[in-house]
Amino acid sequence: MSSTKSRYQQNLRADAARVLFQILEQGMSARECLPNAQQDHNEKDKAWLQEMTYGVLRQLPLLQHWLRLLLDKPLKKNVKVVEHLIMLGFYQLAFSRVSTHAAVSECVNACAPLNAIATKGLVNAVLRNFIRQEMANQLPDNEQILSGQPKWLYKKLLSAYPEKHTPILDAMQVKAPIWLRVNQKQKSTDEYCRLLDESDILYERQDEQPQGIILLKGCDITTLPGYDEGWFAVQDGAAQLAASLLNSQPNERILDCCAAPGGKTCHILELEPDIACCVAMDIDPSRLQRIEQNLTRLGHQASLICGDASEPSAWWDGEQFDRILLDAPCSATGIIRRHPDIKWLRKSSDIDTLVTLQAKIIDAIWPLLKPGGTMLYATCSILPAENQLQISAFLERTADAALDPEFNNDAIDKPGRQILPGEKHMDGFYYARLLKS
Repeated sequence: MSSTKSRYQQNLRADAARVLFQILEQGMSARECLPNAQQDHNEKDKAWLQEMTYGVLRQLPLLQHWLRLLLDKPLKKNVKVVEHLIMLGFYQLAFSRVSTHAAVSECVNACAPLNAIATKGLVNAVLRNFIRQEMANQLPDNEQILSGQPKWLYKKLLSAYPEKHTPILDAMQVKAPIWLRVNQKQKSTDEYCRLLDESDILYERQDEQPQGIILLKGCDITTLPGYDEGWFAVQDGAAQLAASLLNSQPNERILDCCAAPGGKTCHILELEPDIACCVAMDIDPSRLQRIEQNLTRLGHQASLICGDASEPSAWWDGEQFDRILLDAPCSATGIIRRHPDIKWLRKSSDIDTLVTLQAKIIDAIWPLLKPGGTMLYATCSILPAENQLQISAFLERTADAALDPEFNNDAIDKPGRQILPGEKHMDGFYYARLLKS
């Protein structure tokens, strides 16, 4: 009995269906549930689970369209997970190189470990109908479904970017590359590139990120030269711009607000090791531990504070900062290509809530900045309400705040720089630099 149970537990398609069910039906993030599904598998199977899960999440509207055409009625709650198993089968048949026989038979076999043996015939019939009717070639005449985005987000992007929405939507469906940031405290970028050359690891560089390297092929990051020694960190190219835009100087006090997981904190310390003090704060104790782990691996030191950015009176010591990086809580719509579960966990109503929270935080943190100091506002969002409109509103209501025109066409009515997904291989990101008079 135990061997049968073990065999069932190791069924990859059943595990993938459970993860999809937890994300789409129970509202769990992939960061919460995917590692649990992967823990009993080898590295190859772990990668397969992520690839298939993320693939279904990217193509979900189309897979749901096919499901509605081929499934007579929705399945009941106790076997609802089987719908996700069927969509996994659709994804394999339409978008992967697996054989049709394997896709069908393995999905049918996955019914048992999902406690849905009675649905074996249904799963077999639906998948074989998918093949027989050549459904993979039957695409609906509906741009929203083909975009892979939920209706609410599709409409917001269409409104915000009427002339650019198609390439933006396309870029959001493409798997994001792996960016490294070389720890200048340990190695120069040129030195680390030579190590990659010696290991026959293909990469490219971008002028805008002097410490950045883009890997041209996926790999296990922990096997790269110098991982344990802290010679590099994984950080997208857009996020790598934060430390240089903050432009910290020797003997300054720096606050990295909402700092987890600490990539930007470490980069600030690498670019200017002679700052007087770097404080990294975050509201989540567990995420604060991740900052500490990253600081330790990379060989940096910072003061860590657990606190609510919207209520600094509870944690601030009263001494103002020369520069503040405010990486505000946001919709994360700019990193959907990297975390496709985001678009199914967010709702349209969340945006208004986030905009209100962002405004509360920036108003609360502004008094912590010295006169003459600089605040860099950042999000990984591509929605104007969280970015340009947020900063324009802040400038209008804040007498001692001024826009530091760092970017081309930087203006009060359209402040900051909006990086779109895929631009120079970067994630979607927004920056605005503000000066305190």
